[in-house]
Amino acid sequence: MITLSKKLKQAKEGKPVEIAHSPDKRASIRDKLLVKEVQEMESNLPPTCKVNFDDPDKLHQFNITVAPDEGFWQGGTFDFDVDVPEDYNILPPRVQCNTRIWHPNIAENGDICLSLLRETSLDATGWSPTRTLKDVVWGLNALFYELCDFDDPLNLEAAEHWLRDKESFQEKVTSYIERYAKSLAKR
Repeated sequence: MITLSKKLKQAKEGKPVEIAHSPDKRASIRDKLLVKEVQEMESNLPPTCKVNFDDPDKLHQFNITVAPDEGFWQGGTFDFDVDVPEDYNILPPRVQCNTRIWHPNIAENGDICLSLLRETSLDATGWSPTRTLKDVVWGLNALFYELCDFDDPLNLEAAEHWLRDKESFQEKVTSYIERYAKSLAKR
């Protein structure tokens, strides 16, 4: 039996990929989409991001590392777990930040406020079946740059801190990087 990692390798080499249908187990729509989307995602990563698959046969579970090269979070390395649900691409991937961070759009428990990860959105910027994993990676990366939103925060305390005292906010961000995000950067 050909595994998903072999299928991904075939796709990268430009070879046609077939998903075998055995009578007892059929390949899901999600898994068929992921073979193509993972290839696209890996070939279009921002320079500050890396993707890692702990199990190359489980394309629906992977890790994204973001290491901003400028701005408040420069010098830190931030780790995110991505779990793609069976109902993908109707439902968005579930993303959790594993690195403790002082950020207006990422709670200290790892929850993330990123509009494209919302199942429903009033402003039409939420998840839709036309979005891909590449969009998720670029969206997470943008949280450390232009999409950092102090006006619609998940971590209200961090946003208020920035509004009240930007210098103190930067000091706390730097402190969090030193305590929680430096060990990853040394890898």
